Amino acid sequence: MPLGSKEVTAEEIIAFASEFDPQPFHLSEEAGKATILGGLAASGWHTCTMLMRMMADSYISNSDSQGAPGVEYVKWLKPVLAGDTLSATSTVLEKRVSRSQPALGIIRMNHKITNQHNIPVCEAQGSIFMRVDTQEA
Repeated sequence: MPLGSKEVTAEEIIAFASEFDPQPFHLSEEAGKATILGGLAASGWHTCTMLMRMMADSYISNSDSQGAPGVEYVKWLKPVLAGDTLSATSTVLEKRVSRSQPALGIIRMNHKITNQHNIPVCEAQGSIFMRVDTQEA
């Protein structure tokens, strides 16, 4: 399922990094150009939060989400640079009812983020809990 798109600004990269990941290549274009990242690059954790926002706007906020047990993996594949426009998709890999809590469904998903050139920049996989509609069960 497509999650929409998000333009990444230098200001938000610097604001996030200043608070949570103050490495030089997240704080300055010049410092970023001096690294393999090639410019002012978003923290990988910032990329994850942008994915979370896209997921929330697309389906989580309009669902009966009950949180998540964790993330299986996150892979940062390419730098996310100031000026990039990110697009993301979520794909359901499997779904089942919890054995220990039958009122909860567990949905295992894969998430992919690409930039404006359709180049993958991040991939994540994990599960979410959803309340099961007992009228359908």
